[in-house]
Amino acid sequence: QVQLVESGGGLVQAGGSLSLSCAASGRTFSNFAMGWFRQAPGKEREFVVAIRWDGYNPDYADSVKGRFTISRDNAKNTVNLQMNTLKPEDTAVYYCAARLIWTSREVVDYDYWGQGTQVTVSA
Repeated sequence: QVQLVESGGGLVQAGGSLSLSCAASGRTFSNFAMGWFRQAPGKEREFVVAIRWDGYNPDYADSVKGRFTISRDNAKNTVNLQMNTLKPEDTAVYYCAARLIWTSREVVDYDYWGQGTQVTVSA
């Protein structure tokens, strides 16, 4: 079993930055690929980015490529999402998720989820 807790959400102006963090506990963190998803009101949960168990070749959605950066620190059991040049359309609840070893873009492929953290970007 893996427990995930997100933090770092908040309210920022368009063009600003936020850094989200996901802290994991339970099974060995380094065995898991980690993903970030987001869900806006009235919308389905969508893929943002995922990172492999060893941190190589992160996979970014086109909507965030060049603006968001994912990283992980297996020694600290954390994964970070640095979000720059934020846009109002980035407003959503952001969720951290985990699955074994390999990345995926599909919500149904992830076994463990955090409770989410709200990111609001104002014009």
